[in-house]
Amino acid sequence: MLIFFLVYLGGLLTIFSPCVLPVLPFIFARSDKSFFRNGLPVLLGMAATFTLLASFAAVGGAWLVQINQYGRYAAMLLLLFLGVALIFPALSDRLMRPFVTLGGRLEQQADKEGSLKGSLLLGVAVGFLWAPCAGPILGLVLAGAALNGANLYSALLLLVFASGAATSLALALFAGGRILKLMKRGLGAEQWIRRGLGIAVVVGVLFIALGWDTRVLSQFTFLSTATTERQLVSKLTTKPEASNGTTTSSMPPLAGATQWLNSPPLKSEMLRGKVVLVDFWTYSCINCLRTLPYLKAWNEKYRDQGLVIIGVHTPEFAFEKEQHNVAQAIHDLGLTYPVAMDNQYAIWNAFKNDVWPAHYLIDVQGMIRQKHFGEGAYQETEQMIQLLLKEAHHGEEFRSEGFVHVSGSGTTAAATDMERSSETYLGYGRQQNFASPEAIKQDVVAQYSSPGSLKPDQWSLNGKWIISTEEVVLQKSGGAVSFRFQGRDLHLVLGSHNHKPVRIKVTLDGIPPGADHGTDIDAQGYGVIREQRLYQLIRQRGKNATHTFSIKFLDAGAEAFAFTFG
Repeated sequence: MLIFFLVYLGGLLTIFSPCVLPVLPFIFARSDKSFFRNGLPVLLGMAATFTLLASFAAVGGAWLVQINQYGRYAAMLLLLFLGVALIFPALSDRLMRPFVTLGGRLEQQADKEGSLKGSLLLGVAVGFLWAPCAGPILGLVLAGAALNGANLYSALLLLVFASGAATSLALALFAGGRILKLMKRGLGAEQWIRRGLGIAVVVGVLFIALGWDTRVLSQFTFLSTATTERQLVSKLTTKPEASNGTTTSSMPPLAGATQWLNSPPLKSEMLRGKVVLVDFWTYSCINCLRTLPYLKAWNEKYRDQGLVIIGVHTPEFAFEKEQHNVAQAIHDLGLTYPVAMDNQYAIWNAFKNDVWPAHYLIDVQGMIRQKHFGEGAYQETEQMIQLLLKEAHHGEEFRSEGFVHVSGSGTTAAATDMERSSETYLGYGRQQNFASPEAIKQDVVAQYSSPGSLKPDQWSLNGKWIISTEEVVLQKSGGAVSFRFQGRDLHLVLGSHNHKPVRIKVTLDGIPPGADHGTDIDAQGYGVIREQRLYQLIRQRGKNATHTFSIKFLDAGAEAFAFTFG
């Protein structure tokens, strides 16, 4: 709600822009006439024109999303241009001069027309004349909204911004000259606010260009948004029951998804008469990946008999908000059922969920009949699927044919029952068991070293790194991360900060892993980081024991987020 308030306030304050002053005397001249035949048409004409012009900014924001995937420098250039336009009003005025000229002509025509038509034309003129003042700010707002992959969200921001502008104009119509005097006193402050925002944007772009940021355009903030959102949700909502099992409560709405993949948007009401399995997951979560072979098998077996599986992708890390990353993961994992991108935690919040993975089974009446948190209990879940489908078919024409038999491979293979180390995060937001002798320096470049030895479940950095809320980012080639772990498998969520391939070299107890290498490296321990995801680096063939793992990065720019084990 805070962002909507700020956007509304931004629209409200655009009336203090100097470029709108020339048209206000014409508006005040009509303030003594009927509001419905004069004032209201002005507001409608202004809102329609303003929306049309702002739509170009929205298109630019959508274009920026694609550029973020393939050409970060072009995206930074666009943001730099918008920032400079805020700092230097003359540049913005020159760029928008054709719109101002058109607005002036429409203003003259409005004065010649009759009451209703003239008021509409005057509103259109106001929309054009307002564009030079609101354009750069609104472009930044919509570009930021588009980076979250939220088309509806962007539209709502645009509507709220236009509402703020219309409100300020309505106040001017009712208050007349008093508002005009107040506006004149506020012009200097408005200019400095715009310039301050422009300077902040330019500084931010320079930080990215110099490699000082901890996330590229997908996290153009000073905070870890995914972590903050998850913490806020956990505080503001009631956590789910600690135990798995049957339950009876209504299915919450599926509203608030920022994007739907493999399907048009779905609503809870549309699913009545179907048995629904809602799976909360995220593509870098090893526990989630291990459940996917069963979900895929159930979808294949029961889809034609009335089962609908919906994956709700709720991100844990900022890079999991990017539509391109999620779409690529869905393709690579072979998922064909609908997936809702829940970047704002709207569906997660509605279900009062707090874990990955989590499965909710809903009957044909829209009632949640079973919950299960975490891996396992696949036969019990399939039994409930069969029961709910039998209820839906009234016991007729339903073929259960026993239970599915699946065997995952790579990262989707089931975990072992052996003792294993716990999931470990590297960013300072949830960091634990860090063993480098140097004190952590948050969000700045610092040199770290490995101790002589590591105790079980301890890890260390070696080299020049930035430790941020979610991840550690290597600043110079040759850096390494080490971990003293127990378990069959070792996975590490990795990425490339500069979107360039990063070569890696893995050792196990100081030697190449050989037959114990994971799917993302070879027997000599070599591999390449190409995208942000979970990498399987070790899969041991021998008995369970404690080993020292080390990964050396042969190129700068590597990102490391979290260790998981199997």
